[in-house]
Parts: sequence; C-alpha cells; structure tokens
Amino acid sequence: MLLAVSRSEQEVDRMLNAIADPTRRHILQALKERGGCSLGKDVGLCASDVEARVQLSQSTVSHHMAILTKAGLVNATKLGLWRWYRRDESAIRELVRALREHL
Repeated sequence: MLLAVSRSEQEVDRMLNAIADPTRRHILQALKERGGCSLGKDVGLCASDVEARVQLSQSTVSHHMAILTKAGLVNATKLGLWRWYRRDESAIRELVRALREHL
C-alpha cells in the first residue's frame, strides 16, 4: 500500500531536487555573497550578475532560476526592467531543519 506524501514532504522533495544540480548549488552560493550586485544595489543579484558568476547563457540561467524559485529557495522581484534574485534564507533553514528531523 502506498502512503500519501504530505505537502511539506513534497516541498522538501522539490527543494532537494532543485539543489541536486551542481549548477543550481553554484547559483545559490553566488546569491549568498554580499555586495555582489554590479550596480551596487542591495537588492540581490540581477540575472546578468548571476550569468557572469556562473558563466552560463541567459536562457540557461533563466531555466535554473525558475526551478530554484518554484522550489521556494529563491525569491524573484521585478524592479523596472530588471529581475532581482535573493536566496530565501528562511526556506533554506527550514529545509535543513526538516532534513535533521527526518534523517
């Protein structure tokens, strides 16, 4: 008999699938760095900053950012023509807590 997977377990699975990819882990590390915005703003990193850090094309970075955002690990904010990305530190802490609790 299959057991139903709770919503929180599905969220943890989505986060784990997102960070299973080394490129996405590299992106999360880049987003952790302070003062990394090429415009000198403290709003996170814009897509072009992320592209420069991980040395990947815009379309590839966009794909990875969508996965990280959908997993709840990254918040995206549109300001003017730019999209800014920040790690969701509370979601990352919650993931670590859930892993400690269940493993």
